[in-house]
Amino acid sequence: MTEFIIFLFLGLFLLDWTLETGLAGLNLAHTLAGSDTPPAPLRGAMDEQTVRKSRAYTVARLRFGLLRGVAGAGYLLLLLFSGVLPWLETLLRSWQFTGPHLFVAYLALLALLSALLGLPFALYSTFRIEAAFGFNRMGIGLWLLDRIKGLLLAGLLGVPFLYGVYLFMESSGRWWWLWLFLFIALVQMVLVWLYPAFIAPLFNKFTPLPEGEPRRRMEEMARRARFRMAGIFTMDASRRSGHSNAYFTGLLRPRIVLFDTMLDEMSMEESLSVLAHEIGHYREHHIHKGLALNLAGTLFMLWVLNLLVDWPPLFEAFGFAGPSHHAALTLVLAMGGPFTFYLEPLLAWISRRHEYQADAFSLALLGMPGALKSALIRLNGQNLANLRPHPWYAAYHYSHPTLLQRLAAIDRLAAQGQARRVQA
Repeated sequence: MTEFIIFLFLGLFLLDWTLETGLAGLNLAHTLAGSDTPPAPLRGAMDEQTVRKSRAYTVARLRFGLLRGVAGAGYLLLLLFSGVLPWLETLLRSWQFTGPHLFVAYLALLALLSALLGLPFALYSTFRIEAAFGFNRMGIGLWLLDRIKGLLLAGLLGVPFLYGVYLFMESSGRWWWLWLFLFIALVQMVLVWLYPAFIAPLFNKFTPLPEGEPRRRMEEMARRARFRMAGIFTMDASRRSGHSNAYFTGLLRPRIVLFDTMLDEMSMEESLSVLAHEIGHYREHHIHKGLALNLAGTLFMLWVLNLLVDWPPLFEAFGFAGPSHHAALTLVLAMGGPFTFYLEPLLAWISRRHEYQADAFSLALLGMPGALKSALIRLNGQNLANLRPHPWYAAYHYSHPTLLQRLAAIDRLAAQGQARRVQA
């Protein structure tokens, strides 16, 4: 049975890695063979220099992603088959770690190891690739400060959380996995509440949008959309990056967050169109649906963990002397990717569908297809998004439709008059 487990994992792992690498290589070759001439719908709105720069940025990110994928695959295989996992368990036991303390120390050390091994890639991404294309605006001091804050925050929140996980696994009987699911769902809700007011301000400065015409028009639009919000804020994104975006955070009364890089570059009508798109996500319940999908995935993972937590062959296959809570959770999380990779294109398709719906909401609310199109073109140009990804790669990975797909969908809605009315 142990050999079957190993062969099954390796077979699925190889299939997953081959598919990921093959699609990335296909997209890389497709981008390298592309043209610097703007696609027909973008002529006059985007110049060749921007297209050339976006292709170069895409190529750099894809090559880096391939390297990181090889390193990540090697790390996972070493972690599972080098004997380091049972060795770490033996080491901690020799230091008198037992029960919940062994559980927490084991998982925390593995998380710290993964974070440390990821630092060189994060450094290269920020200070070589992002800097080369004018996006990075951080010095090494701010970059390190962000990492230290993140590490301290992970410890402050993660350690008590892990103790809670152990408590439910050990003490809540046959249906421990259901009780643990409810605990995790509650923690997620609390973090959603904490994030905008207490966590995000540790890394960025959020300033209420000052009184004036932009705020007045945005608030009026939110009222028309029956969107109850906790305010409109600008974020000092330009302190760290030249990328531009907008988002909202929270479940009941979310706050709108606009990157200062976006406000500096867009017209009032374009900003309103982007904000209406974000409101559309809320009004169409995309955030709630996404949270429900996430919780469903968590519940399924816990059910699988419940089936495997006391199954000796799983632990024997990877060198453990016997079952344990920390080893079971580690193995299920480490092996989850190869066993669920086929779900990624489905989740990406759902996300793209939500983006189309949010665009339609923006059109219905404002009736400004030109402003929404120019906003999307501007955002794609500012972020150097790939204008012509390989269709297979985009279908598998892209959470947003390509720019050309979104522009065509907006044109169809505008021409056919199918953007639905939003009742005041």
